[in-house]
Amino acid sequence: MRTPAALSIPFYASLLESSSSAKTIQKLHARLLTLGIAHHDFIRAKLVSSYAICGRMRDATHIFSRTNRRTTFLYNSIIKGYASLNLFHLSLRTYLLMLEHGKPPDRRTLPSVLKSCAGLPSLHLGRQVHVAVLVHGFSSDTATSNSLISMYVKAGDLDSARHLFDGMPERNSITWSAMISGYGSHGLSREALGLFDEMLDAGELPDGVTFTAVLTACCRGGMVEMGWRVWEMMEGRFGVRPGLEHYTCMVDMLGRVGRVEEAEAFIEGMDEEPDGAVWGALLGACRMHGKLDVAERVAERLYGKSDVSCSFKFLDDVSCESSNKELNGKMEIHHL
Repeated sequence: MRTPAALSIPFYASLLESSSSAKTIQKLHARLLTLGIAHHDFIRAKLVSSYAICGRMRDATHIFSRTNRRTTFLYNSIIKGYASLNLFHLSLRTYLLMLEHGKPPDRRTLPSVLKSCAGLPSLHLGRQVHVAVLVHGFSSDTATSNSLISMYVKAGDLDSARHLFDGMPERNSITWSAMISGYGSHGLSREALGLFDEMLDAGELPDGVTFTAVLTACCRGGMVEMGWRVWEMMEGRFGVRPGLEHYTCMVDMLGRVGRVEEAEAFIEGMDEEPDGAVWGALLGACRMHGKLDVAERVAERLYGKSDVSCSFKFLDDVSCESSNKELNGKMEIHHL
């Protein structure tokens, strides 16, 4: 006959599954210890998963190490937890340990493993995982295929990424965004924009991630007018509200081609407070093009008139860059 405590296992398992706060999970864990059911395999699995989701990997691995029946679900929780914290070596080490112990991967295993391969990046291991995807029959799983494309893109193997992309029976916005981002990040801006057009023709709605990838491609390719058109369609046509990452792309795009004052005016018109990345893009443009006057205004806004030392140090860097450009220009004229 099951005890009242044992009967409460599904209830507490459900509570753990719905909890995202480390403090709440610790309180539930303490309660489970008091009831004497914390050692139950099902509860241990939920504890490992819950601690891993909220980034408490020390607690998760401690319980994992004390668990006799280590299921694929348990390994998946640890692998995904490490991958979400960008601890890619530990994520892959756990995956290899899982294989050594004869536990087969499932559809939830491989996306996290591939994310870790992309994060290192490890193309060799990524290709081995791709073989595992084929062997276990997961090639039709969209999430797994998306992870494979991202892995190949980050490793610089765009041909393999595109081959996968073309062979997918179903694609979603993540699929399109990953491939567009791959082209854009490797300087193939026209290919990125061409694929974006194909995405729209296919009836797939772009999201914020897609527009970041497209604007990045415009930025890398110096395609300012196209960048403005993409910016206008983002909210006007698709209802995607610009985020700070989109503002950063626009400032960077304008700054790279020397339209520094336009980039400054663009920041002034922002609907939200610029962050470090936005200002960093403008400051980088000031250094690149020797725009000391814009740099002075930015320095005053960032550091204020009171923090003279920071202001002077920054302006000195920009001034040196401007002087170097002027000197290089005179040398080129002299050689002519």
